[in-house]
Amino acid sequence: MSDQPDIRLATPEGECIIHQIIHRWTHILTRPPDVPTTYQFILDLASHQSSLHKVTATPDSLLKTLSFLNASPHKPGGAYTALITPPATPEIPTPAPVGMALFYYNYSSWRAAPGIYLEQLYVQSSVRGGGYGFKLLKYLAKKVVEIGGERLEWSVLRENEKSIRFYERVGAEGREEWVKMMLEEEGWGQLAGAVGANVEN
Repeated sequence: MSDQPDIRLATPEGECIIHQIIHRWTHILTRPPDVPTTYQFILDLASHQSSLHKVTATPDSLLKTLSFLNASPHKPGGAYTALITPPATPEIPTPAPVGMALFYYNYSSWRAAPGIYLEQLYVQSSVRGGGYGFKLLKYLAKKVVEIGGERLEWSVLRENEKSIRFYERVGAEGREEWVKMMLEEEGWGQLAGAVGANVEN
């Protein structure tokens, strides 16, 4: 029994491959479907950010849109979820996940290289400070190396100073020269339907 936490990619049937953070993985686990866990973590983070009213995702919509290990066909967006669980103990031989990293692959045209975008990093409040967030970032950094990528990136709220300090400690740097732009449903709907609109730069 290892004293290291496990990270596994969520699968629709609950099958998953275990990745030991430091030591080699020792076995393959099977679990119940992971989508409800992913969904609950999404709700927990949104609630923590006082944005629960903005969540429109459901377990069904996540099941339809998330990608899963060794599953086909490929889904638009190509988003995956890595779940992290504490080390097993005699008292708790099959511990439940306590955090996740929801991510997808992107691409840099200037570098002609792939990368990973971290959409959501979440660790339950009861275990924060235990290194789980760091281990999830380390897992993604290893994935970047595996694909021959050249960057791992994410966004963080400006007022979330605690998280910013944490990210800076692991070596991340802010990009103040960039402004994040976004089209919500009304905006991209209008743009998609625009014909001959005078919006050229």
